[in-house]
Amino acid sequence: MSLNKSVMGGVLLASCASLFGCAGQHSDAALQQAATQFQKVKEDSNVLRIAPKDVIRAGESLARADRLSSYWGSGEDVAHYAYLSQRYSDIALEHTEQVLNQERAAKLELERQRLQLALREAKLLSVQQQGKWLEEQIISLATTQTDRGLVMTLGDVLFDTGEADLKSSANRTVLKLVQFLQLNPKRVVRIEGYTDSTGGRQDNLKLSRDRAQAVADVLIDLGIDEKRIQVEGYGDEYPVEANASERGRAQNRRVEIVFSDEKGQLGAAR
Repeated sequence: MSLNKSVMGGVLLASCASLFGCAGQHSDAALQQAATQFQKVKEDSNVLRIAPKDVIRAGESLARADRLSSYWGSGEDVAHYAYLSQRYSDIALEHTEQVLNQERAAKLELERQRLQLALREAKLLSVQQQGKWLEEQIISLATTQTDRGLVMTLGDVLFDTGEADLKSSANRTVLKLVQFLQLNPKRVVRIEGYTDSTGGRQDNLKLSRDRAQAVADVLIDLGIDEKRIQVEGYGDEYPVEANASERGRAQNRRVEIVFSDEKGQLGAAR
């Protein structure tokens, strides 16, 4: 009987050690995940600006989990506070993304209102003076007379790398284009997007069309009938410079505006 009790006691001890070992491994993994997530949020300046309270809570929970991890047999408590820390970090990231989206939307709306205000102010000028001045401006901005028509190039500086959102530095050029089309109601345009050879073919095609569409959307938003606008994306086809250098790639990242003649006839597309 004494021998059997000793054997049973050894089995129970071994089982407990195994269970505690599994619990310890689980809590260690949870603690590591929480620490990784907390490191991510505390290094993000936007998260610190927008969701500081959640970052603090994440840090406090992580610190408590870390302290508890030094005590044998407290794996459940470690996992619990590690979970709380990770959840607070996730909440901070989600809240930050929501606020950043709201800020971007507000910025775009402000730019739209500024453009519309500038457009209304410009209409106070003599239509005849505007027409002559704008035609000279458009012609001066157009780089080439081709078989496709008069072509104006919007360079890479108007877009962030890999992005399709039109930067505010494009406003002056776009405003001239809107006024010119308003004063020449029979003219139509084809907006063509291009990229450099960086990236995959399908990604470049999508980015080039998205950039062309971004310009078209601004024109439409400012009152140009969408029926007067065609949009094309050519990706990395038709480079104007070799893609071997950064200078060449920058020139290939562009949007071209192709103007019709005064009767609304556009040259053939590529």
